Amino acid sequence: MGLEAVIAEIKEKGRNTSETILKEAETKKVEILNIAQQKSEAIKVAAQDEVEKFSSHIISQEEAAGHLAVKREFLNKQKELMDEVYQEVLQKISDMPESFHQESISSLLTKAKAEINEGKVSCCARDEKALQAVLTKSEFSEFSFGQIIDIDGGIIVESEDGNLQVDFSYRTFLSQVWESGLKEASDTLFG
Repeated sequence: MGLEAVIAEIKEKGRNTSETILKEAETKKVEILNIAQQKSEAIKVAAQDEVEKFSSHIISQEEAAGHLAVKREFLNKQKELMDEVYQEVLQKISDMPESFHQESISSLLTKAKAEINEGKVSCCARDEKALQAVLTKSEFSEFSFGQIIDIDGGIIVESEDGNLQVDFSYRTFLSQVWESGLKEASDTLFG
């Protein structure tokens, strides 16, 4: 075999080896690209799922915050309205005729007498005459006029020694009624 035949054989072997290497490289390249494509798709799907979950969470939070804000505003308006009704009731009671206040003072003093046998009775400036008239009755002779105080109506009775005091002011009674009937009043007003 001549030199040329050996060179040709080496060239042929080199070409075959080169083709085999190129084919293996091409196969490896396709395999690597497929794996990369699969990983890329998995990352993309995971990212989309995460974005959807996150956006759903944000939307839920915003809806909840919106509902809470609306409910808070609604409750504030309810409270404002209830406070207005409370003040209006107190004003209507205060605007009642003197005869009503005199009868109320007499009734309240009878009730106070069950807790305090004798003492000083205080009232608002508007009710001073009515209280003085009630105190002239013999059944209330153990009581004396105390002082003018800043209340909407009714009386406050204090024992002679100052150790016991009962508050029968209109505001106190209205507050008790208001507290016990607040839910019912709210249900009536707001259904």
